[in-house]
Amino acid sequence: MMPILKEVDYELLQISSTAFNKNELIPKKYTCDGENVSPPISIENIPTEAKTLAIILEDPDAPISTWIHWLIWNIPVTHQIKENRVNGKQGLNDFSKHFYCGPCPLNGLHRYVFKIYALDTVLNLPDNAKKNQLQRSMAGHIVGYGELVGLYKRGN
Repeated sequence: MMPILKEVDYELLQISSTAFNKNELIPKKYTCDGENVSPPISIENIPTEAKTLAIILEDPDAPISTWIHWLIWNIPVTHQIKENRVNGKQGLNDFSKHFYCGPCPLNGLHRYVFKIYALDTVLNLPDNAKKNQLQRSMAGHIVGYGELVGLYKRGN
């Protein structure tokens, strides 16, 4: 018997940053080689039913598996997330930290994917929540999604 696939119905968010362009280098300031602060993020096309936003920042080019640099949810709906600003609840990243840890590849050029979710609910997650818990909690509540990919190589 064929599995029944649930249709995904969400708006495509338009994600950008004044700090770097899509698929271009992330400035050192936003990495472990600089101030290690989160970059400004602009979000357009947010659905009216969105109540909160969530962000997952990951490095799919990490040697063993995708590495999580930042988890944040329950961000009040906004079109501008300011540099180094936290207006939500932060989960546990793969550095075992509850805050933004910028690009810091051991070697080579890596992609860093800022995944932005618009949700129709406020999430109830513990402080030590990790990516899989966040994703399970968001299931069925995503009304918008978009991403911004930046690149970084140490020594530049």
